[in-house]
Amino acid sequence: MLVDSFGRVLDYLRVSITDRCNLRCFYCMPPEGVKWKPHENMLSFEEIIRIVMVMADLGVRKIRVTGGEPLLRRGAPAFINSLKAIAGIEKVTLTTNGLLLGKYLDEAAVREPYSLPDGVNISMDALDSERYKIITRNMEANPETIVPLIDRLLEKNITVKINCVPVRSVNEEDILLLANLAKHKNIAVRFIELMALGTASSFQPVPGGEVAALIEKTCGQLTPFTGIDGSGPAVYYSIPGFTGKIGFINPISHGFCETCSRLRLSSEGFLKLCLSSDLGIDLRALLRSGASNGDLAQAIIGAIAKKPQFHSFSGVYGVTEPHSHGMSAIGG
Repeated sequence: MLVDSFGRVLDYLRVSITDRCNLRCFYCMPPEGVKWKPHENMLSFEEIIRIVMVMADLGVRKIRVTGGEPLLRRGAPAFINSLKAIAGIEKVTLTTNGLLLGKYLDEAAVREPYSLPDGVNISMDALDSERYKIITRNMEANPETIVPLIDRLLEKNITVKINCVPVRSVNEEDILLLANLAKHKNIAVRFIELMALGTASSFQPVPGGEVAALIEKTCGQLTPFTGIDGSGPAVYYSIPGFTGKIGFINPISHGFCETCSRLRLSSEGFLKLCLSSDLGIDLRALLRSGASNGDLAQAIIGAIAKKPQFHSFSGVYGVTEPHSHGMSAIGG
């Protein structure tokens, strides 16, 4: 079991498999995009599988595949299939913008025995097509092509969560539109406070409490709900007449570091201990220098001891500061 110096059990690993993305969301990247990392710097799928096997032996039980946009990487479906076969891994989930999700589902259907992820989180910051295009800086992308895929996922008993980052004076009108997706669908629609990462530091977040008040005023009373099995910090609520749930992730106004169970593996093989810290360990260097699995395990255990107690996005923990690295560079 992986336990940090503050007694937190770390059983959840977010794995970025690419830094590339087919969108240029304004709070994630500058307008010109970012310089992609050289292919040779990326971990191969075989290297990632080896790291996950070592970490599963140490107690990691849940894997989330992220990017960039993970479905852009060739072989992603087979990779997810391989993750699910690792002894000790109990859940494999995927975070995607959804634009390639239909193609993935089609491919998985005809190439059995591909195992689909246990859950899919779809990042969707607007349901209005024009605002979606503005946010994503992609004039061809349209959320109307993504929404029907929710039902395809539910038909396969895959847990579906929609992630929205409300930004002041940008997509506030979409909050209720997105929340209402949960009225007739058994999904969780989650609202995540904007964190001051990279270009996001230029924009103003909408506090989760304000989002909750808007939803409650229009849709009905929010009642705490604990029936969703999640690996992250979301707090969920039910609403009378709603089939699905509403969730909030509030790192700025509340924080959740006391119960953090997460580690992040970048596409270049850096094991990042905290979203707001540069502390971690370069596992790619160890892998490519001939380290044994035992060497990897000891290095990971040693790094875990340095995991910070708190993040530095919020005054809740006494520190508030912007961070130069955007989410695209960190890996979700």
